[in-house]
Amino acid sequence: MRGKRSVWDTVKLGFRAITSLGGQIDTEAAAEKIRSGVAIRGANVWILACSIIIASVGLNINSIPIIIGAMLISPLLGPIFGMGLSLYINDRDLLVGALKNFLVMVGVSLLAATVYFLISPLRMANPTELLARTTPTIYDVFVAFFGGIAGILELSRKDRGTVLSGVAIATALMPPLCTAGFGIASGNIRYVAGALYLFLINTVFILMATYFTARYLRFEKVSDATGQSRSFHTLSTVIMLAIIVPSVIGAFSLIQNNNTERNVLAFIEDNKTFGHAYIYDYTISGGDAKIYFAGELTDNEIAYLKKDAQRLGLNPDKLDIYVNSFGAKADELLKRVYDHADETIAAKDARIVELENELQQTHGEAIPYTQITKELRYKYPAVSGLAISRGSATRIAGDSIAESPVTSAIVQSSEALSAEQIAEITQWLKLRMEDTTVVVNNIVETK
Repeated sequence: MRGKRSVWDTVKLGFRAITSLGGQIDTEAAAEKIRSGVAIRGANVWILACSIIIASVGLNINSIPIIIGAMLISPLLGPIFGMGLSLYINDRDLLVGALKNFLVMVGVSLLAATVYFLISPLRMANPTELLARTTPTIYDVFVAFFGGIAGILELSRKDRGTVLSGVAIATALMPPLCTAGFGIASGNIRYVAGALYLFLINTVFILMATYFTARYLRFEKVSDATGQSRSFHTLSTVIMLAIIVPSVIGAFSLIQNNNTERNVLAFIEDNKTFGHAYIYDYTISGGDAKIYFAGELTDNEIAYLKKDAQRLGLNPDKLDIYVNSFGAKADELLKRVYDHADETIAAKDARIVELENELQQTHGEAIPYTQITKELRYKYPAVSGLAISRGSATRIAGDSIAESPVTSAIVQSSEALSAEQIAEITQWLKLRMEDTTVVVNNIVETK
């Protein structure tokens, strides 16, 4: 008799069932598709050039939708998939062809981007999308590697979907080449180096992902070369480490700057105006922060500010507080502080006056109960009391609820009022109170 399965065994079997690729993969068709997508010539060259120019326009005007659209029509992934696959299946011809087309692809892209930025009349003061492609981090490594895995799996499965479009967007091969073209056109070496480094990260880790996924899926090899495979493993390890180390440093710097900026903003929020000084600017670099005050601060006040900064998570040794006395400029900045305070007080005073007027108007609209009751009793001697209240009535219609204002009048009388009398009283109250929402109910007092 077979024993019962443990919970762990059940979980393992369930996990294998949902992650199994059995029957869904066609490596022969995938290899053929990769081979056919390697070539960059004819229409592909023009498509590539057009997509590069579109992406350059998007970067030039900081438009993310345009950049995404350009990445969707770009044929950049083909040669990279081809190089990754050729290294695993030991196909020298495919490797040489993919490498040649890859170099053509890079050349055409750089040329198109450089020409565009040379003739573009737009010069942005803060090209954020361009700058974002000059400081790669370890996160770009993750995106490229796992994007590459998703791409080769999409090419290998029998029922293909739209994953490749997402891979093209996520791995972002085009924007770094466009940024490098901008760097060449503007003579900015830092842009060129940073952008090409990001492009190298994307290329190498998509290639590595293709190689290891092809190995996992057991693509058919052209020839067996065990020694060559071992050499590739050693070389790929060295290359990956050489590329990853600078990106890890970049990620660490990014996280450090992000944490510092968050703490600096909290410090500014607490101390925007302090004593006879006012924070007018700050800078952050490599975890070091500089905060600029306009006005006057004593040594004791600066010491207090540094202590408060430490409370907010800032290292006092990496925080520099600058107090600038610009003469007339300092007086002008302080005047702005006082003017701002005066404006705030004036705005609050105006709001108080507005609320007082509303309150006075509300009192002015108070219902004159006594006078209305006297007038009503004169017309209808049977009336002995009157209660009036303003509120709202709700009405349910299907799934919706409608709300409307209503004034309820309860007329107390010694004897029941007729429907005609209630209608007359309702009409009279509407005219007397200038309120069309009046509803009258009659209550007969008990003896």
